[in-house]
Amino acid sequence: MHPGPLSDLLVVDLTRALAGPQATMMLGDLGARVVKVEAPGHGDDTRGWGPPFVGEPGSRESTYFLSANRNKESLVLDLKDTSDGGDRDVLLRLVDRADVLVENFRTGVLERLGLGADELQRRNPRLVVLSITGFGHDGPEGGRAGYDQILQGEAGLMSLTGSGPDDPQKVGTPIADILSGMNGAYGVLAALHERERTGRGTVVRTSLLASVVGVHAFQGTRWTVAGEVGRAQGNHHPSIAPYGLFHCRDGAVQISVGSEGLWRRFCAGFGIDPEAEGLTGNAERVAHRDRVIAVVEAAFADWDADPLLERLAEVGVPAGKLRTLDEVYAWEQTHSQGLVVDVEHQTLGTLRLPGPTLRFFDADGTERTPGDHAAPPVLDQHGSAIREWLKEG
Repeated sequence: MHPGPLSDLLVVDLTRALAGPQATMMLGDLGARVVKVEAPGHGDDTRGWGPPFVGEPGSRESTYFLSANRNKESLVLDLKDTSDGGDRDVLLRLVDRADVLVENFRTGVLERLGLGADELQRRNPRLVVLSITGFGHDGPEGGRAGYDQILQGEAGLMSLTGSGPDDPQKVGTPIADILSGMNGAYGVLAALHERERTGRGTVVRTSLLASVVGVHAFQGTRWTVAGEVGRAQGNHHPSIAPYGLFHCRDGAVQISVGSEGLWRRFCAGFGIDPEAEGLTGNAERVAHRDRVIAVVEAAFADWDADPLLERLAEVGVPAGKLRTLDEVYAWEQTHSQGLVVDVEHQTLGTLRLPGPTLRFFDADGTERTPGDHAAPPVLDQHGSAIREWLKEG
C-alpha cells in the first residue's frame, strides 16, 4: 500500500465539531500523521451528537463523529493544565515536532491560553497554523460564534435554496462546515509549498462566511455585475433551460440541456418543434421557463423513468435518476471510485465509511492512492503511545 503524499508530515489537530475535523481528515487521508487533541471527559463535542449511535452502552460511538475523524490518533489533554510537565507542556512538545497545527476556537481563545499563533511559531518557525472561524478573525463581527446553519442563512445560501423565495431551506449536509474544511486543507497545502522556498511557516485563515460566499459562483456575479438578486426557485437552473428535475409516469428524472446542440437533439428525440414553441434560444427558454417545463413534462408523461433515461442516453442528453443514500452506497460506480472504505474500529469492529475523494496515479496508470485507512479513534486511544513517543525525542 502507498503511504500517501503527506506521509512525512505531523498535524496537531485542536479542532472539534466539523469544519476543522474535515480539514484534518483530508490531510490524514493523504497520509499525514494527525494527532487529535481532545478535552478530558467528553472529547470532541460530536462524540455526543446523536442519535444515531452505534455500539454497546459504555462504548457507543456517534455516527456524526465517525464521519469526520478517520485516519487520526486521539490524545486527551487539558490545555489549562500549566503545571511543570503537565498537559500544556505535552502539547508544546508536539508543536515542536509538528508541521501543521489546526484550530477552530473562537477568536482570542488560544491567545488567552498562551497558545497564540505568534507563540507557537516562535517555538517552531516552520509551523503552518490553520485557523477556522465562523465570520472571520477581524471586522465588525469577527468575534461571533459560527455554526453551519447560521452561516448558511447569513451568507445567503438559504435564500437561494428551496421551492421558492418564501421557502428558504438549508442544504441537507452541513455544507458551510465542509467547505471551510476543504478550503482550510487547500490553504495548508499552499503554505507548505511556500515553506519549501522560505523555510518558514505561515498562518492560514478561513471562515464559514468566506467559504459560503466563495461558492456563490454565478449567483454572486448575478448581483455584483448585473444587479439582480437571485432567489430560490426550486429544482430548475436560473440561467439554463431545460436544466432540472422533470416528472415522468412513475417518478422523476433530471436533465441538463446545456447547449443549443443538445436542445436540438433533445427536441428531435422527443418530437418537439422548438420553432413552433418559440423556444429556439436559451435566453428565450429561460424567460419562458414555465412553458419549457410544461413542454418537457408533456413529452415525458408516457415514459417510465428507466426507459426514459435510456432514451435520453441514446439522444445524448445528460440525465440522471434520484438516488437515496442507501442506493448511492450500494451503487457499483460509487465503490469503483474508492468512495466506500472498510476500517477496523477498536470497539465496534469492521465499519464501512464514506471514503476520501482523491485518487493518485503514475503516468503508466499504476494507482498510488493510499489504501489503508484507520478507523476514527476512541477517546484517548493513542494517548499513552504518543506521550511515550514524545519522551523518546
